[in-house]
Amino acid sequence: MARHDLQETHAVTAFAFPRSALTRRAALALAASFALAGCVSTPPAATGGDIHVMTSGGFTAAYNELRPGFERSTGRSVKTAYGASMGNATDSIPSRLGRNEPADVVILARPALDALVAQGKVVAGSQVDLVRSSIGFAVRKGAPKPDIGTVDALKRTLLAAPSIAYSASASGTYYETELLKTLGIEDQVKPKSKRILSERVGTVVARGDAALGLQQVSELLPIEGIDYIGPLPAEVQRVTVFSAGVATASKQPEAARQLIRYLNAPAAAPTIAKTGLEPMSAR
Repeated sequence: MARHDLQETHAVTAFAFPRSALTRRAALALAASFALAGCVSTPPAATGGDIHVMTSGGFTAAYNELRPGFERSTGRSVKTAYGASMGNATDSIPSRLGRNEPADVVILARPALDALVAQGKVVAGSQVDLVRSSIGFAVRKGAPKPDIGTVDALKRTLLAAPSIAYSASASGTYYETELLKTLGIEDQVKPKSKRILSERVGTVVARGDAALGLQQVSELLPIEGIDYIGPLPAEVQRVTVFSAGVATASKQPEAARQLIRYLNAPAAAPTIAKTGLEPMSAR
């Protein structure tokens, strides 16, 4: 995963607002936002400080759309840091946690999240699976779209591509350690493949620095200047589950759990699905 892979990262309890400060219209709007968020009727709690989130690129597009609704419905401000699920890049989530950057919620590939649990960085048992994410390919906007519809077509496309960009996170790790070996073309293709750190693969492709880019579909779709080709064939597809957990250093773990419930609520599923992810709450 790149800068947001990035590689390339849901019901809530309502917080109280002074009734005297609300007009009737504002009160009705607030109630509507609670309903859309799938809130249940529970006693209101007092607002608190900022919630700090670290999220990897696979869940970023969905998270960025869902976050404002949580802030409106709870009165809390959410501060976000973005980074890869794994790797030693300075902005990767493991690196950020290693520097003790503030974190209440972390959202990243499940294997990487479980590794953070083992390291004592995330609370054991707090992990919640949010989405399933598939890998896809893109080319620069307007460029011919090569065939990747079958395994044989994918092999031909990779062999013919003059340059290939892949992420430094989950999708890229699969590409460089498994996919090329499975296809039997590692020796021919790996030398012309470039691992992208701290940047979206789609951005690299958009400016013409690579002819073909591979990353989580949800990380390719938002990038302007590229054309999404499609997902890897089912026979060689690698689905990654992105999950959320509560950081052990969290100063407000209950608020962290509240945000995770919000992101995993059935009401969030349509927003998640349109970003190219499969919401786990809909399964």
